[in-house]
Amino acid sequence: MLDSGKLILTLVLWLAIAVNSVADDNVRQQWVGHLTAMADPVLRNLADETLRTNLPNKQGEFEAEYGQRIKYAPLESLGRLMAGMAPWLELGPSDTEEGKLRAEYIQLARQAIANGVNPESPDYLNFNNGHQPLVDVAYLAQAFIRAPKQLWYGLSDGVKEDVLAAFEKTRHIADIPYSNWLMFPATLEAFYLKFDYPTNMPRIEFGLHKHKDWYVGDGVYSDGEPYHWDYYNSYVIQPMLVDVHRVLKAKTGHRLNALQDKVMARSQRYAAILERQISPEGTYPIVGRSAIYRFGAFQTLAQMALMERLPKGLNEGQVRSAMTAVMKRLLSGESYDDEGWLKIGVVGEQTGLAEPYISTGSLYMASLGFLPLGLPEQHSFWTSPAEPWTAKKVWGGDSDVRRDTSLKD
Repeated sequence: MLDSGKLILTLVLWLAIAVNSVADDNVRQQWVGHLTAMADPVLRNLADETLRTNLPNKQGEFEAEYGQRIKYAPLESLGRLMAGMAPWLELGPSDTEEGKLRAEYIQLARQAIANGVNPESPDYLNFNNGHQPLVDVAYLAQAFIRAPKQLWYGLSDGVKEDVLAAFEKTRHIADIPYSNWLMFPATLEAFYLKFDYPTNMPRIEFGLHKHKDWYVGDGVYSDGEPYHWDYYNSYVIQPMLVDVHRVLKAKTGHRLNALQDKVMARSQRYAAILERQISPEGTYPIVGRSAIYRFGAFQTLAQMALMERLPKGLNEGQVRSAMTAVMKRLLSGESYDDEGWLKIGVVGEQTGLAEPYISTGSLYMASLGFLPLGLPEQHSFWTSPAEPWTAKKVWGGDSDVRRDTSLKD
């Protein structure tokens, strides 16, 4: 069972944040509060082996045609949540209030992972029924890449063996869609490469080569062919390209390492595009597939902030302010049900926005916007003065705002 006292405290914090009762000079506290409120139902239930029982069986309007997605939802919720939460956890415990809270969530995450990969657990996750497990194993693998010390090396040898056995099952999933899905086996193999396990290098090479071919210009990749407008450059493509290339360069002298600088420059350009799409009110265009992934649409901007690679012309104060405005709009109290689970929608419950593959578990892609929490509390991203972002400057009549320029490559 969930610790009801802890859940009540979390909901109180979440409600306080939702009405902006936390002071503006405690923006990081607001981010941590939103992330932990989002994480609580997933991690506490899985740590207690009640995730399968308590995770809502919700999806969009396609159940009759596409069947129930609940068989995938538990792994979706864990893998996606961990990929976004990992950089914050990687900071490790400390004597600060946040550091003590982080220590609690590190232990929760380790226990949740241990139960999820334990074949004897009632919450053993689905790693090979259907194609979907490959997606969410890739996100869990990305979490280990992003937090090696706290999430991978912090596991016991027995749990590591269970993880490897679970991951191995997804290596046999065939007929992978010819799209952003190619980055999922590439990311999984990058995990094996990073931690010195036998690696299927062609799966990495194929994913990187095809996305090189699918680059359409000005910092944007096509998701297969033809190009279609959505946020998959941020949900999947660019962050996984960056992480896989970093592992490849650190571990090998592979010829594809020559592409890393271009991949980074394209992510910086796409981060600039994302920042310019944030309106003065903290909204942004809701276009394309998977709009209900909410804050995950800004993963590329979040990743560039985390890596201290924001593009020229974007400073940390304006990016923090812009992303905080979006976070508050997306993750208000109406975005959660009475038990603290995310609802299907952008603001509140909007099931008509959901694709056939969406379930409650899918929604935890929203955690991917929280990557800057991997920067320490004292980092300038958190301590620099708040500044208006590009759209706020433009529509506020700021005479010093600068024109946009495209990436020439």
